[in-house]
Amino acid sequence: MIRPLTLILGGLTLAGGIPAQAGDPAAGRQVANMCRTCHGLDGYAAIPIAPHIGGEPAEYLAAQLMAFKTGAREHEMMSIVAGGLSESQIADVSAWYAAHDVVATLPEGVSEDDAPELCAGCHGVNGLAVVPDAPNLAGEVNVYTDTQLKAFRSGRREHEVMSGIAADLTDEEIREVANWYAEIVLEITPPE
Repeated sequence: MIRPLTLILGGLTLAGGIPAQAGDPAAGRQVANMCRTCHGLDGYAAIPIAPHIGGEPAEYLAAQLMAFKTGAREHEMMSIVAGGLSESQIADVSAWYAAHDVVATLPEGVSEDDAPELCAGCHGVNGLAVVPDAPNLAGEVNVYTDTQLKAFRSGRREHEVMSGIAADLTDEEIREVANWYAEIVLEITPPE
C-alpha cells in the first residue's frame, strides 16, 4: 500500500532547474487566448484529449509548460505552443488558470471512502489536488486519464511518483480510476 506523500517544497524549481516565479493572472488571461481552442479560456477542456486546467495549481501548470518548452515532455501541439512562451508568460498563464475557482461534487450515492486509495493522497478523494505538483483529476474525460496512466506505465511519460504507481496497474485498474474521476462533477469559475 502506498501512503500519501508529504512534500516539503523549498525553493520550488521548474523542469530544467529554472526557479518558479509568481505570475500575473491579468497578463496570463491574454496569453490564455492561445489555449482556449483546446482548454477553453475558462479552463474547461473543449476536446476530450485535452485536460481541464482551470483551478490547477500554478506550480503544476508552470512545471508542465516548462517540461514541454524544454523537451522533457513532448506533445505535437503543446511542445510548439510552450516553446514559444517566455518564462514570464508561463508564470502568467499558470497564474491565470490557477486563479479559477473549482468545485468538485461526488456523484449521488458515492462516498469519499470509495476513492481510489493509490490516487487520493495526491489528487484528493474528490479529484482536487492536495499537493501543488499534482493535477486535479475531477471531471477529466476518462480517455484522457486512461491515456496518461498508460503513458506513465509504459515509460512514455515519466514522473518520480506516478511512474512507479502506474507500473503495477492493470488495464482494468486504470479504467476504474479513470472512470471514478470522470464521474465527479466539476465546476470551474474564471476570475472576474
